[in-house]
Amino acid sequence: MSQSHPLPIAREIMTTRLVTVPPDLAIFGAIRILLRNQISGAPVVDENGALIGMLSELDCLKVLANGEFYDDDHSEEGIVRNYMTSVTQSIDPETDVYTLAQYFLNHTVRRLPVVRGSMLLGQISRRDVLRTIEEMGRKRMPRKHYPDYREPMDRADRTAHLHHR
Repeated sequence: MSQSHPLPIAREIMTTRLVTVPPDLAIFGAIRILLRNQISGAPVVDENGALIGMLSELDCLKVLANGEFYDDDHSEEGIVRNYMTSVTQSIDPETDVYTLAQYFLNHTVRRLPVVRGSMLLGQISRRDVLRTIEEMGRKRMPRKHYPDYREPMDRADRTAHLHHR
């Protein structure tokens, strides 16, 4: 397939202004951050900015399963590191939009961290990919579709005939 424009890649469409959480933050502090920012998850990064995990709303729901939640002493309810999901999948900043869409179709994740080495550069969400697909659709040239392949030729013959009179 020949294309006049290269495919958009992760580094061009990723979100770079991310809300992140440190691994040693109290889990209730992290929940407040997710709620305050109206986000469904956040990357967990160390003090150097290296990605070490992801904390999702689903991970946070595990707080209720923790028996310490019901204790009178709430000092031991845990930290982000105890609830986060270790990063098992991340993407390279050069990954194209088709590869991203295929990954989201085949996996239930909502977001993917974009990393170079272990350093978090940004994040791609399903919505970022949808936005890119919509932009690609808007940029496509409108094409005329003829119901019969002879119609353009007939029109050309009539036009040519008119010019010869």
